[in-house]
Amino acid sequence: MGEPEPVRKTHMNIVIIGHVDSGKSTTTGQLIYQCGGLEPRLLEKLEAAASQAGKGSFKFAWVLDKLKAERERGITIDISLWRLHTRRFSLTIIDAPGHRDFIKNMLTGTSQADAAVLMVSAAPGEFEAGVSRQGQTREHALLAYTLGVKQLLLCVNKMDLAEPPYSQRRFEEVVRGVSLYLRRIGYSPAAVPCVPVSGWTGENVTLPSSKMPWFRGWKVKRKEGFGKGQTLLEALDSLLPPVRPSNKPLRVPLQDVYKIGGFNVKNIAVKNLRRGHVAGNSRSDPPAAAAHFIAQVIILNHPGFIKAGYSPVVDCHTAHVTCQFAELFEKIDRRSGEKLEDNPSVLKSGDSATVRLVPKKPLCVERFFDYPPLGRFAARDLKQTVAVGVIKSVEKKPASITRKQAQKALLIK
Repeated sequence: MGEPEPVRKTHMNIVIIGHVDSGKSTTTGQLIYQCGGLEPRLLEKLEAAASQAGKGSFKFAWVLDKLKAERERGITIDISLWRLHTRRFSLTIIDAPGHRDFIKNMLTGTSQADAAVLMVSAAPGEFEAGVSRQGQTREHALLAYTLGVKQLLLCVNKMDLAEPPYSQRRFEEVVRGVSLYLRRIGYSPAAVPCVPVSGWTGENVTLPSSKMPWFRGWKVKRKEGFGKGQTLLEALDSLLPPVRPSNKPLRVPLQDVYKIGGFNVKNIAVKNLRRGHVAGNSRSDPPAAAAHFIAQVIILNHPGFIKAGYSPVVDCHTAHVTCQFAELFEKIDRRSGEKLEDNPSVLKSGDSATVRLVPKKPLCVERFFDYPPLGRFAARDLKQTVAVGVIKSVEKKPASITRKQAQKALLIK
């Protein structure tokens, strides 16, 4: 008799988000190491290289930060991926940049995630910087929710740098502050595990920490039931498996393009494929560029007034395309959904409205009801998120090639 086949674990994508310098890459590297996903010899090489560069505390971060510029500047620039196996799941960890200059890459990673770990620093001043108007803690949490990431973990990091170290009071202060904002944007704090850790020293990442005896563990209350545990690893294992819409026509947003076998596109030059394109089945409702689309938007943070003709960058799935607010149809009440005003002349921060947007370059979007990941978006301008929206309807451009040509164009091996 042959050996029984190993049980296939459910796959999930987890994105690590948060303000710059909150310790996302270091904690992720420590998690991978403690779970046996990193050879000790490789860690020794990273430790030696980091020490030689005068950045000894970055050895775990360098597991994921491989670019020369990332290591020199001490920040994550592009997203990086790493596979990790837990008791319940096969995880793809997506380490996202925290610096606001690279938020486009953060959005690309978050658009692919089933759940997010929001990393917040407990170090003096760092929590406060992250939740300030210029900080990325609030914006990253909002963008995760907007892009459809409904499961969230709160990881309070750098507990070794709290005053005093591993302070219960500081942990509770951070949790209170973040929970208020999470509730405001749509998350239920009762369903969010809150875990104190130190990514650098490894406390409470995979094993309970003796340095925080006051922490009795996290508890969550979801409509699917209760959950509890002690460590970050247990919090990851408590996530609910994602439901994949396997009965719908195929949609595959492209993140990067390589000359490799496996997934293969025939009769299309590599130079004509790029991030933001969407692949599908040419015989079953193939994806198409939008001529324009109707969306319900909420204006979050704009210093002036938005009029017809305003053209911010729209981030939807892996695409980043400038779109014009061509028409402002009606202003509506954010809570009740009732119409307040027809054809408003301007919109300002706090307003909710139905608008028509016209992409300046080819962009594939869908109704949120049909394809949620392709139906929610963020609008960015002035280095900040000025609005978020949900797509109600799409007018697609007519296909520029024949069905026979399309059938030849895309082959999935």
